[in-house]
Amino acid sequence: MQPPAVPDLAHTHARPVHWLATATAMAAVVAAAGLLQPGPATATTTAASGAGPAVVRPAPDASTAEYPLECGGAPVKIAQRASGDLDGDGNPETVAVVHCEAGSGTPPHALYVLTHAKTGPGARVVATLVEAGLQKNVADLAVRDGAVAATLLGYSSPDVPSCCPDEQERVSWRWKGGSFVRSDQSDARSV
Repeated sequence: MQPPAVPDLAHTHARPVHWLATATAMAAVVAAAGLLQPGPATATTTAASGAGPAVVRPAPDASTAEYPLECGGAPVKIAQRASGDLDGDGNPETVAVVHCEAGSGTPPHALYVLTHAKTGPGARVVATLVEAGLQKNVADLAVRDGAVAATLLGYSSPDVPSCCPDEQERVSWRWKGGSFVRSDQSDARSV
């Protein structure tokens, strides 16, 4: 028998004491990693006044607002809602399409912008984009890139049945100079 070309390496044979030392070292590394975790993430933004971080609140709940609609005792129904930061303060506003709940027919819609109530929970109306008196219905409501976009459905004459609007107009509103400015995305057209 020929002797091996390399010397006998006693430490290459794993003994229980080696396994125990390895397990102890691994446990120490895992324990240290658990203790050195970063704190929880918080969503903050710099306040507009520069006074420091402000907490970002969720979008206002449209069902908590009181709407300036005269429904003659009928309940108010929220048909659509969308949320996004419209004024650039880092907090989202809610836009709600609201109408009086009618037993039949198609009641006209109103479109409101909501923000959080000044005190306590709830939402408050800060702008009316479409009044119910305009006899329009709002479709395809969306908030994108700080603007409200919608399709307004209307009627060319009082003879058009309320179920079947025959005009549509794509419009948007953007916050500028302290108010919402409307822009038409296309001319009114018949459908």
